[in-house]
Amino acid sequence: MLKQILEIVLMNLKTIPERLGASLVIVVGIAGVVGVFTALFAMAGGIDSTLQSSGDPRNALVLRGGSQAELNSSMSRETYDIATQVAGVRKDANGDPVASGEIIVIAELPKKGSTLGANITLRGIGAAGLELRPSLKIIEGRKYTPGLQELLVGKGAAQQFAGLDVGNTVRLRGGDWTVVGIFESGDAFDSEIFTDAATAQTAWSRGSGFSVALIGLENVGDLDAYTAALKADPRVSVDTKRQTDYYAEQTRSTSGGVRILGTVVAIIMCLGAMFAALNTMYASVSARTREIATLRAIGFGPLPVIISVLTEAMILALVGGMIGALIAYLFFNGMTVSTLGGSTFTQLVFNFKVTPQLVMTGMALALFIGFLGGLLPAVRAARMQVTTALREA
Repeated sequence: MLKQILEIVLMNLKTIPERLGASLVIVVGIAGVVGVFTALFAMAGGIDSTLQSSGDPRNALVLRGGSQAELNSSMSRETYDIATQVAGVRKDANGDPVASGEIIVIAELPKKGSTLGANITLRGIGAAGLELRPSLKIIEGRKYTPGLQELLVGKGAAQQFAGLDVGNTVRLRGGDWTVVGIFESGDAFDSEIFTDAATAQTAWSRGSGFSVALIGLENVGDLDAYTAALKADPRVSVDTKRQTDYYAEQTRSTSGGVRILGTVVAIIMCLGAMFAALNTMYASVSARTREIATLRAIGFGPLPVIISVLTEAMILALVGGMIGALIAYLFFNGMTVSTLGGSTFTQLVFNFKVTPQLVMTGMALALFIGFLGGLLPAVRAARMQVTTALREA
């Protein structure tokens, strides 16, 4: 039986050039499915990677009670001071708490190649704000000077927005702000611009209050005790989260929609590719009616015929899947783009990530389409009555 299968499969593959046009229908259709599937899920993977790598597990993020995001949180100076004096807060060499009162506001700047404005996150941070972000490195220029309207710009923001090169001046909140440096952190902060918290308080008329407090803990495991101590204080109503957990939660709102879209598009395209494969393989079987009937007449069983048709369909599907994945990798992997963040309504800059796991999933999808597209034609070929097929052929 194995010999019969091998002989029929090889014979089918040798005749593919004679049916090149019909075979390309399967290849091109499945290449499109896998290419679009890979690109959309590479986008979602890039968003996940950017957000989930943000923050430090030793940092606690303190928000107003009931707030779901930094942007809609606010706290008084008194609340901030209380949050920094709880046991478990890390101290610097001078014995001061390592903490950063931060203001998060939305600014508007034009994107490169466009005259239309887009939202960008401006974050006013305290003296320890950079220390609490150890992955952040200034790659060009310098840090802003407290008290002056100066900006430290994320690398991603500088790539996507116009006018954010070192030395340039941009107009924000009715004033001129000078870009003095560019930093890289490899996470969501690359999409933001930083300035001194006190300067942002003045420019945006926030008084002495903050949006959130970023607290450095002595140990990673101190969060529960720190949270319990704040909850027990009747003077404050706050929620605390590990900084890394906060950004991991944001992935659901930001990349979830992309994954839903990718799934819907993939299903629709899969149905189209599957019907294309069905038609092509039915046409292939019809064109080889005499050939299949002759093989059956000289002793070839129905199972080798079924396997040969399925193999042909799946090989064509695999070729199409490989082409689609290769196109997605060449055109999208590492590409830097920005999209609207789910909870901040500002631009999040990220890179597409075409991973080996994603490529393997695309290949499995291609083989699945090929199997379904070849199954019914294969069964039809195996059930063909030999005498009737020879007479009709």
